[in-house]
Amino acid sequence: MADPTILAFDTSAAHCAAALLAGGEIRVAEIEPMARGQAERLMPLLQEVLARAGCTWGDLDALAVGVGPGNFTGIRIAVAAARGLALGLGKPAIGVSTLEAQAEGVSRPCVSIADARRGMVYAQVFTPEGPGAAELISDPATLRPDLPRAPQADPASLPPAMARIAAERLAAGAPLPRPAPLYLRSADALPPKDPAPVILP
Repeated sequence: MADPTILAFDTSAAHCAAALLAGGEIRVAEIEPMARGQAERLMPLLQEVLARAGCTWGDLDALAVGVGPGNFTGIRIAVAAARGLALGLGKPAIGVSTLEAQAEGVSRPCVSIADARRGMVYAQVFTPEGPGAAELISDPATLRPDLPRAPQADPASLPPAMARIAAERLAAGAPLPRPAPLYLRSADALPPKDPAPVILP
């Protein structure tokens, strides 16, 4: 498909971000920093991006969504929205990792690294043959120190990169699996401290 129209979005960190690719260029890109509230803000933001570009939902050829790694809840929000929109619009949804988006346009081979907090990093090696497995590691120096590092990405650059990667996948004509969250660590949520209620007979 030549020059598809793709709406990309990402809520994998403390932001709600979206971009629209049309005619081979990014027409609109928006990011709003937020620690919470992505679930309420995402759909209005997507509608605003479409309106600014003079497009409607029916003009889209595909959706691109950030699948992580990153914030557990944020990833779920974006992936669930992408799946629902894809079903309703009858268009493909293409999952793109934040590590791949960060490495978009960087010569292969390279290593893409992102802060995972708690003294850890997310890392993934990209070669001309394809990506390796994403990992959660404590010492990035141990991961192919011979390879150049992709530069740390501004979060605002992620949805535009995701849209371009999705366009390449559409053009390749390969099967497009449903987007799935890329979780590399368990959720931060803790079980409640209060005892469970007693169920009376």
